[in-house]
Amino acid sequence: MTPTERTLARLPAHLRRYVVSQDYASYTPRDQAVWRHILRQLRGQIAGKAHPIYLEGLEATGIGTERIPSLDEMNEQLAKLGWGAVSVRGFIPPAVFTELQSLGVLAIAADIRTHEHIQYTPAPDIVHESAGHAPIIANARYAEYLKRCGLVGFKAISTVEDEAVFQAIRNLSVVKEDPSATPEQIHHAEARLDAANQSRRYVSESTRASRLYWWTAEYGLIGSLDSPRIYGAGLLSSIGEARHCLTSEVKKVPLSLQCADTEYDITRMQPQLFVARDFEHLFEVLEEFEATLAWKRGGDYGLQEALRAGTVNHLVLADGREVTARVAEMLPGLHPVAEGLSTALVRLDGPVLVSREGKAEGKPWPGLALVAFGAGALPDQGPFQLELASGLKLQGFAAGGGEVLNLRGQLDGRPVALPSVAQLFLTSHLPSVAGGPADPGTWDRWFGELNAFTEGEGEAQARAKKASALHPSLAALYREVRAQRESKSLDVRRLEQISRAASDFPEDWLLRTEIDELKAARA
Repeated sequence: MTPTERTLARLPAHLRRYVVSQDYASYTPRDQAVWRHILRQLRGQIAGKAHPIYLEGLEATGIGTERIPSLDEMNEQLAKLGWGAVSVRGFIPPAVFTELQSLGVLAIAADIRTHEHIQYTPAPDIVHESAGHAPIIANARYAEYLKRCGLVGFKAISTVEDEAVFQAIRNLSVVKEDPSATPEQIHHAEARLDAANQSRRYVSESTRASRLYWWTAEYGLIGSLDSPRIYGAGLLSSIGEARHCLTSEVKKVPLSLQCADTEYDITRMQPQLFVARDFEHLFEVLEEFEATLAWKRGGDYGLQEALRAGTVNHLVLADGREVTARVAEMLPGLHPVAEGLSTALVRLDGPVLVSREGKAEGKPWPGLALVAFGAGALPDQGPFQLELASGLKLQGFAAGGGEVLNLRGQLDGRPVALPSVAQLFLTSHLPSVAGGPADPGTWDRWFGELNAFTEGEGEAQARAKKASALHPSLAALYREVRAQRESKSLDVRRLEQISRAASDFPEDWLLRTEIDELKAARA
């Protein structure tokens, strides 16, 4: 079993299906030149600017300068740090990315940017994911922060609008990396993203979590305000950003919870960056952020967040059961039920899945479900009458397994409209309401909602177009220059001939740069 196969084997099935083969042979000679050009420049300008662990981490995680790293090489090194990496195509759903990270697995975009976007690309690529994220993992404390940050993002509640924004961002990145894309297609993709952003009714927990991640793990600085170092992967993997971020043109502010409420634009260099005192400072802000989430707060706050999100989330009951469904309606009670909870009853739209510690218990319930708050218990079978602390009175017939028939309710002497058949859950309080299904794998198998994601089809097509756009004669010249570099026996006369032949491709500056570097090294 290869190192990559060992990493893949420890993932649950619902995550494994997002993984693709790196297909190392499909990297073109120009792709290899793009990697080498970026890594040489980054190494040259990062020295003295990055956190000290960065250059050490490049070696520790199997990332060299001369060629694109293979996932097997990376996994062999990452395993020593308790981490792994898998190959994916472009943008994957945020819940998948964050769950992978919480498990100590980096999602490495298999594709690499074009030479036109060599300074910076908004699309995920192997430069950003491997040369940016992986090296800092060599610091154990920071590696733990990445896992915790992934868990927080996974538990945050997202909205239906968040999904629209994700699809629009993914589409824009594919279009911009497609060499055959027309100006009209690019304009449409940009307009789609703008419309998706404008459709947001409010800033969701998931959006705030992504901002915190952006301003720390992606675009974070560390140290003093006057002389910070770079640790964010987005800065470390971008020649343009790494050069720009420490100049006086970029405002530096102390890291605080304000970062979760600060928007960012992935299509341009950032005008302001947050500076962490040290890696412990990251945990301080993360814990402060966690305390704001429905995952930690539960109660009425958590229910309201799930209700307005309109997405599938899960309620954690007092006995540890996790009820996955969409919160459809909240009925306020006459009296508080518990601290932070005055709701008497919640209606859940089916399907409903019950789990415990992330493992499903039985089959999903296809219909409506109700969660009633207050001390009490249903009989296994037979008629029942309940009077709960909220003032809600319920009666009906327990059919077994939580199913109730002929259900009726009263609150303050007035009847409450209830379904005649439902799944009924009773709980004394509500410790947590968290994003997504509690058991994503089982939910996915039954309902296939997560299958709406097409596994990198657009990104794979863009990659194929990019490869076919490389003229065979130009590819042959790249291969010959690379062969001379690897042989360490330079034929300057032949390099001159290749340089003249490259003039047939005036827009391809990278090959000429490669030749000039070799000639300069010989001189």
